[in-house]
Amino acid sequence: MGIFSFFSKDKKENLDKGLSKTKENVFSKITRAIAGKSKVDDEVLDNLEEVLITSDVGVETTLKIIDRIEKRVARDKYVTTSELTNLLRDEIASLLTENNTVDGDGFTLPEDKKPYVIMVVGVNGVGKTTTIGKLAYQFKKAGKSVYLGAADTFRAAAVEQLVIWSERVGVPIVKQKMGSDPASVAFDTLSSAKANGADVVIIDTAGRLHNKINLMNELTKIKNVMKKVIPDAPHEILLVLDGSTGQNAFEQAKQFTAATEVNALAVTKLDGTAKGGVVIGISDQFRIPVKYIGLGEGIEDLQVFRKREFVNSLFGE
Repeated sequence: MGIFSFFSKDKKENLDKGLSKTKENVFSKITRAIAGKSKVDDEVLDNLEEVLITSDVGVETTLKIIDRIEKRVARDKYVTTSELTNLLRDEIASLLTENNTVDGDGFTLPEDKKPYVIMVVGVNGVGKTTTIGKLAYQFKKAGKSVYLGAADTFRAAAVEQLVIWSERVGVPIVKQKMGSDPASVAFDTLSSAKANGADVVIIDTAGRLHNKINLMNELTKIKNVMKKVIPDAPHEILLVLDGSTGQNAFEQAKQFTAATEVNALAVTKLDGTAKGGVVIGISDQFRIPVKYIGLGEGIEDLQVFRKREFVNSLFGE
């Protein structure tokens, strides 16, 4: 168990608060879907299907959930509408478990990988740089030494924002002049971090490239240059998605998973949206673990994703 792997009362309250808009949206729709019904029948299931789709769970994942509930209803013979949220909670948690979404073990690092290298990808505006800053804060809080690499050299604002975060958190940053080769920044960052015995390196990358081929080539080049310093780097390719964009987040996930080997997800801005159901759909469709969720602007508002707590918060204990 990691230092932060317990689920404290404060974290639960932050999760409940962060998901409140989604919860209100889903519950109000479910209430309307089962109004006047005493048991779960075909009409209730049809209404529930519409609720999940319009809550940005996604069509394919919604159909899986409905199929599971249909089988439970057929097996149990009689399921009341009052039991429906319990059924939803159980089946969605089971689906997330099956689809590689394991509970995070806090802000811990593998002991056999030092420095542990995280390459962060995602389009501009999703909260990528903010997520990097909050990750750096949590790792430092856990007693780890952190290096940041400003490899988004196409956008001055991205470098400036990362510099501000490095100063705020109190961790070193490696940067070069605007327009420099991003792979060169990554090389310098890893070399410096390795020489100084750092525990973790977090590399920012450009979020605006002209097409998928450019994106693929750029990210591949950065990865190949990293391997010259640390042969198995990057250990983690973290895709940051904006949860408030709903179905657009699915499209971004498609683009980036096609362009590079994403193996972890962070879904941000869940506190300002009623589209938190997108976390369920993305977990299911891409079979990539959601590792972190963003629940606000505060430096502590990046949480490790834990499926049972998430589903409990969304559908009630």
